[in-house]
Amino acid sequence: MAAYRDVLTQHFPSIDREISDYVSSILEDGGDDFGTSEDLFDAIGMLLQQADDSKTEDEIKIICSCLHSSMNFQDDDVPKVINGVRKVLDAPVHLASLAQVMDTKVEEDNSIWMKRRDMGSTVNQKKLEKAEAKIQKKQGKRSDAPPKEKNIIQELASASQQINKRDARLDASGTSRSLDIKIENFDIAFGDKTLLTGANIHLVCGRRYGLIGRNGLGKTTLLKLISSRHLKIPSHISVLHVEQEVTGDDTVALQSVLECDEKRESLLAEEKALNQKLHSSSPEGDLSERLQKVYQELEAMESDKAPSKAAQILNGLGFSPKDQQRPTREFSGGWRMRLALARALFTRPDLLLLDEPTNMLDMKAIIWLENYLQDWPKTILVVSHDRQFLNSVATDILHLHSQRLDVYRGNYEVFYKTREEKTKNQMKEYEAQKQYREHIQVFIDRFRYNANRASQVQSKLKLLEKLPELKPIEKETEVVLRFPECEKLSPPILQLDEVTFYYTTEKVIFSNVCLNANMTSRICIVGENGAGKTTLLKLLLGELSPVKGIRHAHRNLRIGYFTQHHVDQLDMNVSSVELMASKFPGLSAETYRGQLGKFGVSGDLSLRPVVSLSGGQKSRVAFAVMSAANPNFFVLDEPTNHLDMETIEALGEALRIFEGGVVLVSHDERLIRKICSELWVVSQGSVRSLEGGIDEYKALVQAELDLS
Repeated sequence: MAAYRDVLTQHFPSIDREISDYVSSILEDGGDDFGTSEDLFDAIGMLLQQADDSKTEDEIKIICSCLHSSMNFQDDDVPKVINGVRKVLDAPVHLASLAQVMDTKVEEDNSIWMKRRDMGSTVNQKKLEKAEAKIQKKQGKRSDAPPKEKNIIQELASASQQINKRDARLDASGTSRSLDIKIENFDIAFGDKTLLTGANIHLVCGRRYGLIGRNGLGKTTLLKLISSRHLKIPSHISVLHVEQEVTGDDTVALQSVLECDEKRESLLAEEKALNQKLHSSSPEGDLSERLQKVYQELEAMESDKAPSKAAQILNGLGFSPKDQQRPTREFSGGWRMRLALARALFTRPDLLLLDEPTNMLDMKAIIWLENYLQDWPKTILVVSHDRQFLNSVATDILHLHSQRLDVYRGNYEVFYKTREEKTKNQMKEYEAQKQYREHIQVFIDRFRYNANRASQVQSKLKLLEKLPELKPIEKETEVVLRFPECEKLSPPILQLDEVTFYYTTEKVIFSNVCLNANMTSRICIVGENGAGKTTLLKLLLGELSPVKGIRHAHRNLRIGYFTQHHVDQLDMNVSSVELMASKFPGLSAETYRGQLGKFGVSGDLSLRPVVSLSGGQKSRVAFAVMSAANPNFFVLDEPTNHLDMETIEALGEALRIFEGGVVLVSHDERLIRKICSELWVVSQGSVRSLEGGIDEYKALVQAELDLS
């Protein structure tokens, strides 16, 4: 604020102190409201005119321009220094730094308490009210504009960060060309919950980082804060976060991908315009020279190869040549997400952020993506709970736990072994320290009142004080899911006999399908997206009726159906307990909380609004709702989407010991190996069983990819 007063005093030596304070406070608090110096003039020009009637309107505008420039300088990204600690302007309090400052400078911190004093105002109140009315009118116009869609995570999440002064200078000067990313000593909070404290990330260009951790710890929040640059990274580094599906319109899929290369599109448009002008009746002389330069730039960037490159990416993600020519509006949400991924792979940003990219892909597309990303030349930060994917893609692992990030070199298997070994060593060290302390304490207790040993006791006491603090090893709580006991049924349980099904006679989905599932079945349905897996599930559920053939189900069969669609349909505005009460009224709150607790939704988590839960936590709530009806047969469509690895393991164990039958659609290789004894492959209108299981299916998929 002092900087603004200096400018005002320089131009208005006799300015009233009240006007000076008022104008300075407007500039201090309303920086985002004044995009140009004209906006600033509209707000405070009248007040400044009152301060010195001799100045013309043009002079006042020049002064407003000076003040506006001063505002831009004040809002610069260069960090301030507060209590000896560098701060990002307008950032939340940096917890780690604040703790350190409070330990050493308590007296200085007390200075934040300011005494208020009453001062008689000598300002013309009518003019002040008029100026305030102008500001409110301007803000009202902004509020009338269509509101931008904001993600709830971005609204509730906040970050603070310390920035290296040298790096800030390099970035501001535009001389930095390094593609390495350092985010140092940062905190992240979600509402009133602290997610990370004093964390550091160093991403080296060319390496692929897997970000792992339990559901709800802040992995997705971290990606969003990086992509929105709330966590500051060098401005010359391009960042792309695949999180929103492509908007559906009349643009064909292939062109939608090509349009991502803005430079290429701009050059092609310029080439077209120049050619039209050259063929006109009176072309300008320098057009040919400019056209030649455009051709050279297009040739240098290999523009002619772009369509084939885009088609290759789309094909790998499951888009047939016919699909590539379809308008984007004809694709479902899942396929539009694939388009968003294809656009990202085609654009090749300096930092690619992926959040569970395998959720929307079938096994064939996952294997293709693994192979494609292994040759990725720049930096990738990916959140994934697919162990096989992380083993194939990741070169490093970032483990988020206990409000900190630990870095491990190698893929997931290397991380797992290293962490196990590290935990064992920490446990041994803890036990050794504990025994040593106990040994010293025994000596002290034994000879505390022995005058002859007083000097030895004092020596042992000092030794005990100098020992480092004994901290127990932090262990993550074990995840346990428990499905209820169910009524056992005698076969036949669920059958499809010579079933034929189609939506239109032009395209038959299934023909003469014969399937059988019983109470001991553990069946996984696999196949390419669009082959008919979900249609097969609906036939088994009875939601669709066969055109020919018979569906037979036991009269006491109660099917529990889980799909991501059901997760999305949860009432987001109520708590998990209230949701259970609406679905199954008449029971006590303890009963609802007990049911939710079986799926890891316990304590305060069960009382929070569903909208504030992570994707994995919402899935657990959906499992609890599904199980409350006590089903004796499960039909699960991609149940592992958004679940963390520990929960996937717990789900596999719960399904393994479940007394009813299980049919699921999944691409999670570890879950399939853990529980499934039978594999149904949906392909070309038929369903066949593979005796070789998942290994045989993967070999078939890899052979198809090699041929293509």
